[in-house]
Amino acid sequence: MDHTLLLITLGVLFLGGLVADQVGRYTRLPRVTLLLLLGLAVGPAGLGLLPDASAQWFAPISDVALTMVAFLLGGELTRENLARHGRAITAISLSVVLATTAIVWVGLSLMGMDPRLALILGAIATATDPAAIADVIRQSGIRNGFSETLSGIVAIDDVWGLIMFSLCLALVDQSGGWAGPLIGAGRDIGGAVLLGICIGVPSAFLTGRLKAGEPLQTEAIGVVFLTAGIAIWLEVSFLVAGMTAGALIANLARHHARAFHEIENIEWPFMLLFFILAGASLKVDALMSMGWIALTYMALRIVSRIAGGEIGERLGRVPATHAHAYGPALMPQAGVAVGMALVAAETLPEWEALIMTLTIAATVFFEIVGPPATYFALRRVARAR
Repeated sequence: MDHTLLLITLGVLFLGGLVADQVGRYTRLPRVTLLLLLGLAVGPAGLGLLPDASAQWFAPISDVALTMVAFLLGGELTRENLARHGRAITAISLSVVLATTAIVWVGLSLMGMDPRLALILGAIATATDPAAIADVIRQSGIRNGFSETLSGIVAIDDVWGLIMFSLCLALVDQSGGWAGPLIGAGRDIGGAVLLGICIGVPSAFLTGRLKAGEPLQTEAIGVVFLTAGIAIWLEVSFLVAGMTAGALIANLARHHARAFHEIENIEWPFMLLFFILAGASLKVDALMSMGWIALTYMALRIVSRIAGGEIGERLGRVPATHAHAYGPALMPQAGVAVGMALVAAETLPEWEALIMTLTIAATVFFEIVGPPATYFALRRVARAR
C-alpha cells in the first residue's frame, strides 16, 4: 500500500474517531458503539471508503489493543479488590458462563436444532468483549464497587468460557477422543499463564525504577508488545497472558504509585483504530441471512446473561444497589467468540457455515447493542447509591 494513502487513511480515521468521541460525550452514547457504526459506514458493508489493504491492519492492531486491555483488567485483580469483591467476581462469572451454555443449548435444542450443534453454540455464546466493556467503564467515569466487580468479572470470564468451550467440543467431537480439545485448552490457557508469570514478575520489580513511582511510556509499550508478540508466537492466549502479567505487576510492584498509568495514556489511539476496523469487518449480510435462527440465538443469549447474572448476584451476595445489573452489563461479544467459532468450524466441518455465519451475525448485534446496555447498567447503579 502506498504510504501516502496509509497516512491519509489513518489521519481521517483518527479525526473521525475524535468526532465520534465528542458525539458520545454530548449524547451519552457509548463511544464504542459510535466507533463501530463509523467503521460499518466506511467499510465494505457501507460506503466502501477504506482501502482494501486496511483489512491487513486489523490483526496487529487488535492484538496490541486487546493486550493493553488485558493488562488493565488484570490490574483490577489486586489483593484489595479481591478481598472486597472476590466472592462476587467468582460467583457471577461462573454463573453467567454456566447459565449461558445451558440456556442456549436447551433453547436451540427445543427449537429442533441438533443438540450437539446447540451445545457448541451455547459454549461460544459465553464469550464477552473485554475491550468494549472496559472502554464503557472508562468513558462513564464511574468508579465504585459495581465497576470494580464488573472489571474483575470481565478479566476472568473468558477463561471460564474457553474451558467450557473446550469441554463441550470434547463432548461433541469424539473422532479424536477427549485428549485433543482438552490438551489444546490446557496449552492455550496454561501456557499463557506461564508466559504472564515470566513477564509479569520481572516487570513488577524492574519497571518504575528510572522514574520513581511509575513506569515510563517506553517501558509500558515494551512490556505490552513483548507480551503480545511472544503469546502469538507461542500460539497461546495473549488475553490471558496480559491479564496474568497485569495482575502480578499490580500486586507485586509496591514501589509503583500507578502501575498502568502509561498504558492508560497510550491505549486510546490503538482502541480507536481497533473499534473502527472492527466495525468495518462486521458483515451485516450475515445478520440478515440467518432469519429466525439468529433471532432465537440472540434472544436466548440475552435471557441467559440476565438469568446467570441474577443467580450470581445471589450467590455472590452483592449489595442491593447492584441487583439486576450484572447480566445486562455483560452483553457485548466480539473476537473471542469468533476465535471459538473458527476452532469449532475446523473441528466440525459439517456445521462450518452455520457456526461461522451465526457467530458473526450475533457479533454484529451484540457489538452494537451491548455497550449501551453496559453503560445504562453502570448509570443505574450509580444513581441508586
